[in-house]
Amino acid sequence: MFEKILIANRGEIALRIQRACRELGIKTVVVHSEADAEAKYVKLADESVCIGPPPPSHSYLNIPAIISAAEVTDAQAIHPGYGFLAENADFSERVEQSGFVFIGPRPETIRMMGDKVSAKNAMKKAGLPVVPGVDAPLPEEPKEISRIAREIGYPVIIKSAGGGGGRGMRVVHTEAALFNAVQTTRTEAQAAFGNPTVYLEKYLEDPRHIEIQVLADKHGRAIYLGDRDCSMQRRHQKVIEEAPAPLLNARVRLRMGERCAEACRKIGYHGAGTFEFLCQRGEFYFIEMNTRLQVEHPVTELITGLDIVQWQIRIAAGEPLRLKQRDVELRGHAIECRINAEDPYNFTPSPGRITSWHMPGGPGIRVDSHAYNGYFMPPHYDSLLGKLIAYGDTREQAIARLSIALSETVIEGIKTNIPLHQELLQDAAFLSGGTSIHYLEEKLSKMARDE
Repeated sequence: MFEKILIANRGEIALRIQRACRELGIKTVVVHSEADAEAKYVKLADESVCIGPPPPSHSYLNIPAIISAAEVTDAQAIHPGYGFLAENADFSERVEQSGFVFIGPRPETIRMMGDKVSAKNAMKKAGLPVVPGVDAPLPEEPKEISRIAREIGYPVIIKSAGGGGGRGMRVVHTEAALFNAVQTTRTEAQAAFGNPTVYLEKYLEDPRHIEIQVLADKHGRAIYLGDRDCSMQRRHQKVIEEAPAPLLNARVRLRMGERCAEACRKIGYHGAGTFEFLCQRGEFYFIEMNTRLQVEHPVTELITGLDIVQWQIRIAAGEPLRLKQRDVELRGHAIECRINAEDPYNFTPSPGRITSWHMPGGPGIRVDSHAYNGYFMPPHYDSLLGKLIAYGDTREQAIARLSIALSETVIEGIKTNIPLHQELLQDAAFLSGGTSIHYLEEKLSKMARDE
């Protein structure tokens, strides 16, 4: 086991990783920007290193600075968290070339799964169904693009091959709008990901977003830890996540899990990972794999009783998975709200100082947050303040506990999206379960029209 790990991230996930390390008896090094010098996880770390000014390009995306911090502190491994460099194959490669262990899959695996076209092809070979579409980057010729779209059938969705986090996507309903949409998406993809490659898929009208959490070791063993429903989304950004997915057919659930574990074995995957699917009318289609820890991993931890972050670390250290699939028992239900510093309805970020902070408690309540009373929410990064997670024996109990917890939460000095969460937890369609990925967008659009 490692003696010291460097955490190459910030915010609630830096604190989450730190806690996992402390429980394992591992010392932690936290890197931080000047804006995060007073963060809770920085003060709690065994060592901390300032790696640059607030802009991410000068700090959390500064690979030489992170590697140097690991060198001067004698860290043995680097945990990337999520976001920033977590799915950057070049970073993983530099970490290994510099003599450290990257807590995650191999660089070539990250590279393969990071490109959506190569990921789809790899998963097709591994036996996973994919959304109907082209298996190669779109050509330049407008006539050929039109032919491909007609073959797939409108509506289609244009996706960036190097995209993620809901960015680099555009839905097209008519041929007249197709070529301009392709060009616009290519420009956005180049600016956001440094890769202008785009591809086309069939746009599913009413799907759910279901994902499967996996763990795989370096010895060829792989298991799945149930499923999550992440359909409550705005602009492809998840708002509420829950496990297990409500109203999912038991046979579909089993097939998805078994095929994901088998796919891990076929591609030689190791570490924690998440397969993401669109599910519609009993069919499921692979869309991408996240080769890192997910923001929503706590809901899976609560229904399985497993610490996914600790397993990431154990696997990276070369330990075999002691768990077999039959050892994974799913109990109860868990729901997570992402608490963001933003206007609850127009989603404008709301950085600033928190003047009052009180987090809820009670049976089945978990809070993952780095914030505190007097904390200054910087404007330079993602607006995530933390996650509020509720667990119950049933979905109904989890929802009731989460509603109570939200009513007890006090955050003043900045705006948060708590009012939206409170409204969603009373929404009839959400309470019934099984809403599509378009539901929240349509609900917000209707609310805007009614104002």
